[in-house]
Amino acid sequence: TFSARGFCLLDTSRVCVWLPRRLGHHSANSSSNKRVAGCPVPDYLRPAMGPPLPSREAAIFKRILKFYELKQYKNGLKAAKLILDKKEFAEHGETLAMKGLTLNCLDRKEEAYDYVRRGLRNDLKSHVCWHVYGLLYRSDKNYPEAIKCYRNALKFDPENLQILRDLSLLQVQTRDVEGYLATRNTLLQIRPQQRVSWLGYSIALQLSGQLNRAIDVITAYEKAQESSGNEKKRGYDYETSELMLFKATLMIENKQAQEALEFLAENDKRIHDRLSLKEMRAQLYIEVGQLDKAEELYRGMMDENPEDRRYYEGLETCLGFNDSTPQEKRLEIYTDMATRHSRAHTPKRIPLVFTKGETFEQLLAAYIKPNMLKGVTPIFRNVAHLYQYPEKVAVLDKLTKEYVAEVEAQREASGDKSPPSHYVWTLLFAAQHYDKLGNHVLALETINKAIDHTPTVLELYMAKAKIYKHAGNVHEAAHWLDYARELDTADRFINSKAVKYLLRAGNIKRAEENVAMFTRETADAIQQLTDMQCMWFETEEGLAFNRVGERGKALKKFHAVDKHFAQMMEDEFDFHTYCLRKMTLRSYTRLIRMEDKLRGHRFYVKAALNAIETYVGLHDNPVKSKQEKEADKVAAMSPAERKKYLRKQKKAELKAEQAKKEEKTTAKKSKADAAKKVDTDPDGEQLALTKTPLDEAVKFLKPLQSLSPELAEGHHAAYEIYERKRRILLMLQSVKRACKCNAQHPKTHAIKLRFVGCYAEMADKLNPVVKQVVDTELEKLFPGGLDAAACNETFVKANAASLPHVAAAVEVANAKAHPALVKKLLALASAKDATAVQGRSIKVSGQVGKKRLLFYADLLSGGGGVLVGGWVGVLVFVFLFATVTCGRARNKAIIEKAPSSLQRPALRSCNGLTNCGCLLRKPTL
Repeated sequence: TFSARGFCLLDTSRVCVWLPRRLGHHSANSSSNKRVAGCPVPDYLRPAMGPPLPSREAAIFKRILKFYELKQYKNGLKAAKLILDKKEFAEHGETLAMKGLTLNCLDRKEEAYDYVRRGLRNDLKSHVCWHVYGLLYRSDKNYPEAIKCYRNALKFDPENLQILRDLSLLQVQTRDVEGYLATRNTLLQIRPQQRVSWLGYSIALQLSGQLNRAIDVITAYEKAQESSGNEKKRGYDYETSELMLFKATLMIENKQAQEALEFLAENDKRIHDRLSLKEMRAQLYIEVGQLDKAEELYRGMMDENPEDRRYYEGLETCLGFNDSTPQEKRLEIYTDMATRHSRAHTPKRIPLVFTKGETFEQLLAAYIKPNMLKGVTPIFRNVAHLYQYPEKVAVLDKLTKEYVAEVEAQREASGDKSPPSHYVWTLLFAAQHYDKLGNHVLALETINKAIDHTPTVLELYMAKAKIYKHAGNVHEAAHWLDYARELDTADRFINSKAVKYLLRAGNIKRAEENVAMFTRETADAIQQLTDMQCMWFETEEGLAFNRVGERGKALKKFHAVDKHFAQMMEDEFDFHTYCLRKMTLRSYTRLIRMEDKLRGHRFYVKAALNAIETYVGLHDNPVKSKQEKEADKVAAMSPAERKKYLRKQKKAELKAEQAKKEEKTTAKKSKADAAKKVDTDPDGEQLALTKTPLDEAVKFLKPLQSLSPELAEGHHAAYEIYERKRRILLMLQSVKRACKCNAQHPKTHAIKLRFVGCYAEMADKLNPVVKQVVDTELEKLFPGGLDAAACNETFVKANAASLPHVAAAVEVANAKAHPALVKKLLALASAKDATAVQGRSIKVSGQVGKKRLLFYADLLSGGGGVLVGGWVGVLVFVFLFATVTCGRARNKAIIEKAPSSLQRPALRSCNGLTNCGCLLRKPTL
């Protein structure tokens, strides 16, 4: 209800408007305009129609529209005032609506809505008022309400092109495909002479899955162009080429491979994007079985670009090669390409995967050694994928030792004339190889030799930092990478890596200083990074804040990442008209499909998982507000101290008030400063003080469940939330999905057994139907019988050499009741041969924290799980990942200190060291 003079009932698809001179009502969705019988309408419910403006005022109103289009908002307000100041036009609806729209552009939201609603009350049948109301909602990103307003506007002006265009944009933005299809159909009927009308309708048909009709629409458009002669006048340009390729794409999606080939052959001369044409044809030839033609195309494209892996895969498909094909036959393709394109890496890298034995060794040596001696530092990254094959790792190890021995012998020889760089690059490759194998001692010894030989090579210090990171000493890693940065302060990449390492080491202040070196000096560096959507920095800084217990600041960073993805979704809005106008139709459809899965990106996944973990931690241990902390502090004081403290506080408050008054009187802010939005919660205190942390966590969880269903960590996070909400079916759903994704994940095992314990507690209170469902599913999860202890033992036996898996088994068991299991965990953690233990790297998800290990050690010694005791301090040295050679270039002594993870509190467990069962949510390191 808008006023006593007008009444409107809004619904998603219907609007019923009381008519002023009829005793009845008219349904906007009815098929005819016939009067429908109804009750008499009282006078006070009849909408007022604004009086038409005289010619002078009408001219002023047109000027308001012009000022709005030119963004001269103040002039627009002045023009609106000229009309509204006159008594007879003081309530003119459309003028009031335009004044509200202008105020909205000046960021005066409340006034804007008041004026627009007032204008709508005075002229309910004006399409202008409804359109303006929709524009206001659209500016506030309230798209459902904006669509309702546009639909209402179309009831009174069904063929208004601008409203129809605006409505279609909102419909495709919100993925209302059916509505978008209907609106585009209407636009085509009204303006069939416009190309955009045809293309927009075909896109709508494609999105709705009606591919046959989409192809027919493009065909009809082509015939219309031919009959009008426009195509001959314009010639064959880029836009025509894109239209042809788009039509062929529709045919391919519709499984019309033969028709698509014939169409491409007919329009070969009209297509300018020859590479896309070749790729499309090659794929189509494979589908229709014409493999010889496809082979010819792929060989031609390989000569043009020998680095594209897709062409090699396509050629192998044409030749019928697969994993069972003899390696000699498959190798012929790559040998020929490597001979013709000696500088290409791809034809040399791909055979390393499928070849074996002596052939593999020869190919590997021919690929590694020349590039290594040339100083191609990424060569190790190019062969890193081979470490998943044990037999290939043995060959790599053999060759690496041979190369090291060779350069050592050459260096000792008196008459050696080989370049000194050969020695350095060989040792760098060897150090990376040993680090990959987990032998951090040998890796550090090797890299230190290289540094002693040439102490000015950046890559050596970067490799050294990475070795320390893998060994668990993030402080030493940060030190050496920052040292490498100082050798070349103009390198943005090294600076970014150093910032990341500093954040992981907990040195937030130094990291912010370093990252500011590559931002504008006049702006706040951190705010500038936020404006540039530098998400890796925000995520890493959020994790760093979490480690030091500043959960509000951490949430602020994670929410900033979420806002970036929301902004990307909003930026899509501009491309709905641009892509149709510029004829980039294939890219446009790819964009729409990519945006549908945008929040499945790894940047969002990482930020969301950590935000969920932080909110779950807030549910378990809520933070206190400043007032509560202050009250606790005062309560702990003696009366004399309290009196003195309160007196000081009062003086400080008076000083602060005085300073504020002086600022108001003296400070003169610039227009730019005044226009900036002030962040009322820069430290995220309000985010941390939320009363519903689990509900906030669910907001981050939903995109993970819908867009990353294959991610086991997402289902682990879901279980943590729903366990605290006591939602038994959702807990079961999370466990089942996690088992489907990765049944051997340590956290999956943990939540699986925790679910059994929760169900046992809740079984008596559950609905019989729910209980029956859970019992049925538990039989599937535990086919060998519901024996948690037996399941735990089986899990440990299957993963006896994995530290995270054994830690998960200890967590779900009673540590005091299973001393043998705890001893096994401690034995794995303290094993001297780190390479024999899986999961000893801090990169492994679900790793047990060292403080937790100390807790278990104290349990075995009879200390009750408190971190005190005679031998516990000695245990610090036992839990080193490996005996690591010192990081300084001229000091090769053994590290005499514990890893950095023992020098700061373990912030990832829910309440320190108690056996709470939530350790494996994230690594404590």
